[in-house]
Amino acid sequence: MADSVAGNPVYGTQSDAHFAENDNTHRRSIGKGRKVSLSKEMGEDGGRHSADDLLAAMGYKSELVRSRSTLQVAFMSFVLASIPYGLATTMYYPLVGGGPANIIWGWVTVSLIILCVAASLGEITSVYPTSGGVYYQTFMITPPSYRKIASWICGWSFVVGNITITLAVQFGTTLFLIGCINVFESEPGVGILAGEPYQVWLIFVGITLLCNAVSALANRWLPWLDTFAIFWTFAGLICIVICVLVLAKQGRHDGAYVFGEFDPSNSGWPAGWSFCVGLLQAAYATSSTGMIISMCEEVDQPATQVPKAMVGTIVLNTFAGLVFLIPLMFVLPDLEILINSAQPTPVIIKSAVGSSGGAIGLLIPLLVLALFCGIGCTTAASRATWAFSRDGAIPGYKWWKVVNEKLDVPLNAMMLSMVIQILLGLLYFGSAAAFNAFSGVGVICLTLSYACPIASSLFTGRKQVAEGSFHLGVLGLFCNVVALGWSLLAIPLFCMPTTIPVTADLMNYASVVFFAFFIIATAWYFVWGKKNYQGPPTHEDAVLEARRASIVSHHGK
Repeated sequence: MADSVAGNPVYGTQSDAHFAENDNTHRRSIGKGRKVSLSKEMGEDGGRHSADDLLAAMGYKSELVRSRSTLQVAFMSFVLASIPYGLATTMYYPLVGGGPANIIWGWVTVSLIILCVAASLGEITSVYPTSGGVYYQTFMITPPSYRKIASWICGWSFVVGNITITLAVQFGTTLFLIGCINVFESEPGVGILAGEPYQVWLIFVGITLLCNAVSALANRWLPWLDTFAIFWTFAGLICIVICVLVLAKQGRHDGAYVFGEFDPSNSGWPAGWSFCVGLLQAAYATSSTGMIISMCEEVDQPATQVPKAMVGTIVLNTFAGLVFLIPLMFVLPDLEILINSAQPTPVIIKSAVGSSGGAIGLLIPLLVLALFCGIGCTTAASRATWAFSRDGAIPGYKWWKVVNEKLDVPLNAMMLSMVIQILLGLLYFGSAAAFNAFSGVGVICLTLSYACPIASSLFTGRKQVAEGSFHLGVLGLFCNVVALGWSLLAIPLFCMPTTIPVTADLMNYASVVFFAFFIIATAWYFVWGKKNYQGPPTHEDAVLEARRASIVSHHGK
C-alpha cells in the first residue's frame, strides 16, 4: 500500500492545526491529476489494488488490511444485528405495546422498511465505498453550498449512533445476563442476583472491556469469529425452537392468538401509537444496517461486496427473526408476569421448558451471541470514529485518527468510544430506564445519519447512483421514499416513553442524550469547524473515473 498519493504526504499525517483546508485543496488538485492514470493502474493491478486506488482517489491512504470476503462481510453484518439476541433483549417494548401481534407484525413491517433503507444505502455505497460511510457520501452528493453542514450533521449522527448503539448492546447484554442468572430463584419469584445499580454497572464495564480487548487484540481473527457466529446462531435457534415447542410445559396458544392478539392497554397509549412505540424492538435489532459501511476499507471489493452484504443480511435476519419469535409466542405465559420482568425472554423460555437448568442451557447460545454482537459493534464504532476524526471533525482528532500498525486497528478511536460508553453507563444510577435511552438514541442517530445521503441523492435526481454497480432504477426511487418516510416517523417516535402516565424513573431520556451530543457537535462546529472544516479530501471527477476503472478491472475487461 502506498504511503502517499502522487508522492505527497497522505491525509491524516499533517501536524498543522489548520491542516484540513490546505490539505483538502491540495488533494483535490492531486485527484484531478491522477484520474487519467488511474484506469491503467487499476486495469493492471486489479482486485485489492483497485480498491486501494479508488480509496486514494477519494483522498485517503489505505491503512487497514483488506482481509474480509463477501461472505465474511455478510456474516459481520449479521453479527451486528445479532438476531435473535437483539430481539430477545428488547422483548419488553412490544409486549407492553400490544403483545404477540405487535411483536410478529412489527418485526415484519420494520424488516421490509429496513430492506428499503439497505437497498438505498447500497446504491450509494457502490459509488462511494469508504469507512467515512454515510458522512462521506452525504458530502459528495449534497450541492456544494450545503455540503459542509450536511456532512457535519450526518457525521456526528453516525458516530454518536455507532457509539450509543454499541453502548446499548453492552448494557442490554448486562441486563440479559442478570435475567438469565435469575432463572434460578432463592424463593418463588425472587432471583438469586439482586441486580443493584452498582452490580449492573460493574458487569457492564466488564463486558465492555472484554469486547474492546477482543476487538483490539484479535482483529485478524474477527472474520472467522463472525463466520463461527453464523453457525452458532442457527444451532442455538434450532435448539430453542424444538425445546420450547416440544416441551411447552404451560401449554400452547393457537394461531389466532399468536398472529392476532393485540392489547395496548398496558402502555396507556392509543392503539395505533402503542403499536408504533412497540416497534423499538425491531428498529433496535435492525439499526446496525449501515454500520457495516464503516468496514469498507477492510474489504477486497467494497463497491460490490458491502451493498450485497447489507441487503442479503436483512433478508436472512427477517427469516431468523420469525423463526425465533413465532415459537416463543406460541408458548407465551401470562403477559402481566412478563411486563413486570425487565427481561421477559428468560422468563418465557423457563416457563416453556419447566426448569431453571434447562432454561439456562437454552439461553447460553444467546449470551454467547450477545458477546459476538458487542465485539462487532465495538469494531464498527471504532472505524466510524476513526474515519470522522481523519477529516478533523472530532475534538482531539490528531489522537483519534492514529492507526496502531502492530494491531492493525484504530486503537485510540476505539478507546475514546469505550470511555464514552462507560461514562454514559453511569446514567443507570439515576434511572432504571437508561437502557431505553441508550437504545433509543442509537436508533435515532443512526436513522438520521442514514437519511442524510438518501435524501441528498433523492433531491438531486439520483444522478450519482446511476453510475453505481448496484443501481436499482425505479425500485431504488421507491426504496428512497420509504426510507425517508420511516426516518420522519422514527426520530420522534423513539423519543417517546414506552408507557403513560410518565414518571421520572420511566421517562425516555433518549432525547436528552441526543441533545447533549448535538450541543457538543454544534459548539465544536462554531469554535473550529466553520472556519477549518472542509469535509473529505477528494474531488468528484477523480472518484468517478476511479470507480469506472475499478469496475473495468473487476470484470477483467
